[in-house]
Order: sequence, then C-alpha cells, then structure tokens
Amino acid sequence: MLSTAAVPQPDTASHPAMTVVTRFAPSPTGYLHIGGARTALFNWLYARHHGGRFVLRIEDTDRARSTEDAVRAIFDGLRWLGVDWDGEPISQFARRDLHTAAVDRLLAAGNAYHCYATPDELAAMRDQARAEGRPVRYDGRWRDRDAAEAPAGVPPVVRLRAPQDGETVIDDLVQGRVTVRNAELDDMVLLRADGTPTYMLSVVVDDIDMGISHVVRGDDHLTNAFRQTQLFRALGAEPPDFAHVPLIHGADGAKLSKRHGAVGVETFREMGMLPEAMRNYLLRLGWGHGDDEVISTEQAIAWFDLDGVGQSPARLDFAKLENLNGVYVRQAEPGRLLDLILPRIEAMLGHPVDDAGRARMAAGMDGLRQRAKNLVELAENAAFYARQTPLPQTDKARKLLGGDAAALLGRLADRLRQQEDWSEAALETAVRSFAEAESLKMGAIAQPLRAALTGSHMSPGIFEVAAILGREEVLNRIGDVT
Repeated sequence: MLSTAAVPQPDTASHPAMTVVTRFAPSPTGYLHIGGARTALFNWLYARHHGGRFVLRIEDTDRARSTEDAVRAIFDGLRWLGVDWDGEPISQFARRDLHTAAVDRLLAAGNAYHCYATPDELAAMRDQARAEGRPVRYDGRWRDRDAAEAPAGVPPVVRLRAPQDGETVIDDLVQGRVTVRNAELDDMVLLRADGTPTYMLSVVVDDIDMGISHVVRGDDHLTNAFRQTQLFRALGAEPPDFAHVPLIHGADGAKLSKRHGAVGVETFREMGMLPEAMRNYLLRLGWGHGDDEVISTEQAIAWFDLDGVGQSPARLDFAKLENLNGVYVRQAEPGRLLDLILPRIEAMLGHPVDDAGRARMAAGMDGLRQRAKNLVELAENAAFYARQTPLPQTDKARKLLGGDAAALLGRLADRLRQQEDWSEAALETAVRSFAEAESLKMGAIAQPLRAALTGSHMSPGIFEVAAILGREEVLNRIGDVT
C-alpha cells in the first residue's frame, strides 16, 4: 500500500552529508517507459552519490487514468532494474488535504484568488486570442474583482496570483540559465471548480513537504518549472535545484514512441536484457565519463554527477544495447544465468527440465554464454542439453546429416564405444584420429557430429559438448540419426 505520510526530511544536523533528496514521480497510467526508467536511475544515482535520499512518489491524482496495475508495473520495473527507494512509496492522491490547505494559505496571503469565469467565457477568450494571433492565456479578468460580483451558480476555480512584471529565472544544472518574462505566464489554476488540486499545485506542495532538494526530469517539463518556481515562492519556499535532461530519441532522431519498438522496461526484460546492462546502457544515454562504456553500478554511484549530463538528446540504439548486454552475460555468474533461463527453456520445451538436463547446462554455461547477447539467445542455445531425444533438427542440421553422414557417424560411434577417457581433450584426439583414418578433414566429421548431438549447425565446441553430455547420451543421440 502507498503511504499517506510525508517522507521525513534528512537530519542534516547529525548527518551533514545527507542534504540531497531526489524523487521519481511517475503517473500510473501505463507501463514504466524507458525514459522514466532513466529519470529514476539518474535521480537514484545522484542521491546515492551524495549520500542522500531517493523518494518514490506516485502521482495518481488523475483518478480516471490511474490504475493499480500501472502502479505494480512501476514497482516491478524499478525493482527489476535494481533502483530501490527510501521509505514507503507515496500516493499523491492521498495527500490532497495537504494540497488544499496550501491553497487556503495562498488565499489568506493574497497570493491566490477565486476565478468565476465560465467555460463559455474561457472558450471565447481562447478563440479571440487565436483569431488575433496572440498566445492563448487567461486574461486575469477575476484577478482584482470583488467576489460579490460573482455570477450565481458558477463554482469558482482558484488561481495563482502570479507576478506580472519582471522575469522568472532558473539556473538549471543541465540547461544553464533559462529565463521567461512573467508577462508570458498567466495565472494558473490551482484548485478546480470541484475542489480537486491540479497537478502543478500537488507537485510543488509535495516537493516542499518532502524536502526535495533536486528535481531531475525530462526537459519536456522545463516550461512547467517556471510556473512551479513562482508557486514555490508564493508559498514562501525556495525552489529546488532543477536539472532538465534532454529526452531519449529513436534512431531516426524523433522523440521516442511506440513506433520505434520497445519503449517499456518490461519489454526489455522479455527481450532477455540483464538489469545491470540496462542500468549501464540507460546511464550512458545522455551521461558520460570520459571514454568509459562498461560502467558497473558501483562505479556509476562513485562517478555520477549532473555536470556529466549533455544538452543533446540521446538516441536509443538496440544494437549497442545488445552488444553491451552480451558483455554482461559473459561476466555474469553461471549459476545465476541458469536460474534466469530455466523458465524460458521449460516454456520452450513444454516440460520441466530434469536434473540431468540442469546439470549439463550448468556444466556448459561458460561455453554457452560466450555466444549469447541476451537471455533469449542463451536459452535457445542451451536447450539442446535438456531436450528429450530424438532431437528436433534444424534445416541446416538435416543437410549436414544427409548423404554418407549417417554411415560415417555409425563408424564413429563404434570407435567412441571403445573410448575410455571421456574428457574434452581425449575426445578431440579420438575424433581427429578417426578422421585421419577415414581420409577426411576434421570438419567433415565434426559438423555432422554437431548436428547429431545438438540438432543445429552451431553450438559451443563440439568436444566440450560431447564431454558434458557423457558417453551414454552421445551414443544415444548418434544412434537416433544413424
């Protein structure tokens, strides 16, 4: 369950280093987008680097679109990615009384006012602005009017009394100094006519209450930052430090969307990516540390700071991700890889993997992982160790077993039945000796043998495979094709 309590502010007196508080604040209206995952990662790394706190706040004020399934997807995606949060997750909707109380304070201080403009008046106002070629903004018609003039039966909204002169300036930690003239910003709505808080109000009140020191998010929120800065100050609080990170684009340079393929974190998990590889890849989407490409989580925490974030959009490159993932597959602990691929193999085979199959895969994992860029490939490459015989054959394997191959393998089997030493090296010596006796090149016997033992034309070293399968299984599999 989401907590309704505010996250405690760090005790800076006893822990002077713990002054940084960051947050990831997704709306639970769908899957965890890869852009959101990167935002969460950057906030998490910044907090961990500075010995601070990382808060997870679910911005579920849009009740019509927020779902429990989406909340679970966010939690599951972050947990899989290895991004943990401090304290309980916070529900923004559960804190709406805190938001409305802030509006009461703004009204009492004269920093907000009731607006009785009707929907028809607002529509006419927008139409006129468009017709005159002006930006569409609220014209402040109720800013200084007496509520006694309010039309009967029109429930008011509450608007911020925003400054009309001067500028609002943000010294952004990524974008640099950005400025907007206050005349370009109108009096935004804080409370709707039905009394519900708007997103802009809730975000600012929560950031103040939770002691958020740094807001790291996509640069599509930069325009929001000006209005939020005004609201922070109207509430008597200094805004946090903002860092607006350029968005992730597809390979074509356009803003990342579903048409580019996988954009949800769970899809990358299904594609067989390892979480540590995803962390590394997301880290390098817009942040750099010299020429370093393969960066462990420990290094990332030690190195990460916002001055390494670039100002240009990063492009999602699936080939680069797969190559990086392959590096992590080769580095991963073999037992862990086996645990990760077992469910995939059992789904592929349609039956549980028995102890013998599991033992073979465990013995062969080092050779298997050298060729795989993801867990899907690794599972497909490992499945032959666990398959029941006779093995299904690929088209290329069937071609290798055509012609004289069956008779040749039958004679090899007779030779292998006499083989006492079943080690990889001894098997290679025996098969080479057999090939010489048959006046054949090594490949002429090794490739049909590979097809017989694996059902494919590709595998780890065939003598490694034969040693792991064992004498009885090798002879059985040869017997199935001769």
